Amino acid sequence: MIKIENLCKSYKTDNGEEIPALKNINLEVNEGEIVGIFGTSGSGKTTLLRILRGVEQFDEGEVTISRYTLKPDSSQFYFNQVKKETAIHLQRSFGIWPETALENVLRKLYAVRYGDEGDVDLKEAEKMYGKEAEEILELVGLSHKKNHLASVLSGGEKQRLIMARQLAKKPKVMLLDEPATMSCPKTKQDILNAVKNINKELGITIVFVSHLPEIHKFLADRVILLEDGEIQKEGSADEIIDEFLADIEDPVDINIESTDEVLIKAENINKRFYLFTGGEVLTVDDVNFEVNKQNILSLVGPSGAGKTILLRMLGGLDLPDTGDILFELTTNNEEGIPESKWVNIEEAGLDRMEIRRRIGFMHQEFALMYYASIQSQLAVKLGYKNYELIEEAKKRAKELGLPDILLDALYQLTDLPAAEAKARLEQIGLEPSILEELFPKFPETEVKKEVAELFEALDLSLDILPRKSYELSGGQQVRAMLALVLAPKPEILLLDEPFGDLDPKTLRIVSNSLKKISKEFGTTIVMISHNTDFIKEISNRAILIDDGVLKDDTEDVDKLVDDFIGYCEADYLM
Repeated sequence: MIKIENLCKSYKTDNGEEIPALKNINLEVNEGEIVGIFGTSGSGKTTLLRILRGVEQFDEGEVTISRYTLKPDSSQFYFNQVKKETAIHLQRSFGIWPETALENVLRKLYAVRYGDEGDVDLKEAEKMYGKEAEEILELVGLSHKKNHLASVLSGGEKQRLIMARQLAKKPKVMLLDEPATMSCPKTKQDILNAVKNINKELGITIVFVSHLPEIHKFLADRVILLEDGEIQKEGSADEIIDEFLADIEDPVDINIESTDEVLIKAENINKRFYLFTGGEVLTVDDVNFEVNKQNILSLVGPSGAGKTILLRMLGGLDLPDTGDILFELTTNNEEGIPESKWVNIEEAGLDRMEIRRRIGFMHQEFALMYYASIQSQLAVKLGYKNYELIEEAKKRAKELGLPDILLDALYQLTDLPAAEAKARLEQIGLEPSILEELFPKFPETEVKKEVAELFEALDLSLDILPRKSYELSGGQQVRAMLALVLAPKPEILLLDEPFGDLDPKTLRIVSNSLKKISKEFGTTIVMISHNTDFIKEISNRAILIDDGVLKDDTEDVDKLVDDFIGYCEADYLM
């Protein structure tokens, strides 16, 4: 079915540096087999999948998939034929139509025959392919959500919808790049069951990449260990995982205990969301809790339970319908004496702006700027959070005649993903350059010195500073984004499941780094994660949220997590 011989691939950076990605790869995959590819971030796993898909050129060797053989000098015709034989679900990819799940599959079925997803008469397509579309949704466990808009599906449901759309192409080979990264244990189990079902019912050959050892143990007939672009070993999941983890860094022996000082109060928080197709409601209902200084607090719960919206409300990016989120703000008065007061994150003004300056937020769907170097992006972020530069921004705003409320509103945008910030600026008729004018960059020449210790803690080479995001591996991108958030040394760090696609070794480095940072700088962390081992390793407190309701709040993190795994019936973790 798949045969790879002497495959080699290198990338060139913008400055001409050549980076080997794959070296002399030889591999065969049998028809109907499920093969897992495992290894550290940057070992070449995604590159290999893209070559198997027929969308990535290579330098040497041959790749045979079904009836077609690709070589470095093969014409585009053969690459196109391989694309027809394969389907791929890429890492962090959510390319779906803003329509119902059924309509998304109907569009793909129509396009397979007529070549255009955009120009589809959906009523006619349903007459032609309705039964087939429903069978595909049933296969991936989404038949009960067929009339739900894709935009309101949970992350795991979106991933299964992407699989359904790929199945509509009737591929011989399914390529999956971290198909269950951002999902809770229950949703992961649903996705993994869907993969097994696709393989069993349709006989489709599956090659997948995952950084989670438990997924390989649950899915794979065979696992390939890829390191530094070379196949180090192949064998059973247990064999490969044991070898890979033999030299994992030990957890740092740091006991993080929170203080008695309360930094955040969430009081009687309510937020409601309506689905216009069917009238369903997601309600964050009367949530109350406090966050103490040096809490490493994990928000735990099923996908779609309300965790992300609650975290965004803590960050002031969304506001509750009712209730208050209060932050303690301590500043020096004119005599230099510290004074504290409580600031409501809903109330616009310079106090809220100062609270935001002290917060770092890393989003689940984070995105590094495609066109800017890591060094340039660090300079921008350091500028946004630097006290002196913010004081200059306040003076500049007064000179421009901007009221404090508008300055605060513009400053809020610096914590949003770039696309969301741009969209909000466009709504009020402003260009993104307004942010650069108000909040100038930190001197780029000083960035290297400013982040040297942080990069060492994150096991990142300073050599990546001049590179663009597309010149980094997936794991390097995650750590580079974390560096952007941590570089200004925030007092409060809000993390929305950004580490789901890190391998265990890299994740251990990150978890150790976060514990060191919390201990050294007194950083308070509130995070969402679906990696149960990571939650246990780093958290000193956990809150369970289900269907918008706070179910449990405890310092016995291990028990809460184990109870949650049992509730999710997550067989892959057993």
